[in-house]
Amino acid sequence: MSNERMDALRRMEPRSKEHRGLSLLIALATIVVVLALAFGVTDARDTRADRAEGKLTPVRNLHDAVRREVTLPRPGAAGELSVEDAIASRRSVREFSDEPLTIEQLSRLLWAAQGITGEGGFKRAAPSAGALYPMEIFVVAGRVEGLTPGVYWYVPSSHTINLLKAGDYRGELCECALSQSWIREAPLSLVIAGVYDRTMKKYDERGVRYVHIEVGAVAENVYLQAESLGLGTTLVGAFSDEDVRGLLSAEVSPLGIMPVGVQLR
Repeated sequence: MSNERMDALRRMEPRSKEHRGLSLLIALATIVVVLALAFGVTDARDTRADRAEGKLTPVRNLHDAVRREVTLPRPGAAGELSVEDAIASRRSVREFSDEPLTIEQLSRLLWAAQGITGEGGFKRAAPSAGALYPMEIFVVAGRVEGLTPGVYWYVPSSHTINLLKAGDYRGELCECALSQSWIREAPLSLVIAGVYDRTMKKYDERGVRYVHIEVGAVAENVYLQAESLGLGTTLVGAFSDEDVRGLLSAEVSPLGIMPVGVQLR
């Protein structure tokens, strides 16, 4: 082979290697992009489906504890009390009469706390950072017409409550809350609890603050709905987290207790 031919081949070799390396990089980049798009679409689809079905970071063993499902009546038409009047007349109530509540009233209270308000079973009554909905609502019921006394767990997607424990546990909840008597006297109490992981997996430590902000939104909704129904409530924050968690038999973080009933006149 002539020297000219050898020189030409040497000049071509680095360029060929460069082209092969560049082609390999382009191929690998293409594969990465395709996989990212595929998984991204799948994740978005699965996440939205999970949100709609209430499966985001499920509470451990809670479904296993369900003994019976109770379908709540759908929330009725809007009441006559305006938002402005409800805000103006809202007060914290700590004295309750012996009058029982109705299951229709309970239905409205739970809908105001975490009820579904958007198409596809997604958006809820209270705002949530990243629409991650870390709140879980429990009912400790004692005097509700047509409802067996017990501890119930609210499922927004089906607007149902699931019986976890049968029996009147208002006294035990009162003891968990430093013996604040109005919790025992109210016909029922809503227990607002949080699952921090749902929010922190996206917002890290900042997610803790967002969960606490959401508790306030949920509580105010319940305050105003109670006022609209002619009922009274108050938000209780003094209680033993461990004892309330044990009463609920759920791996959640209790954040507030709201006894609800007819105000004692």
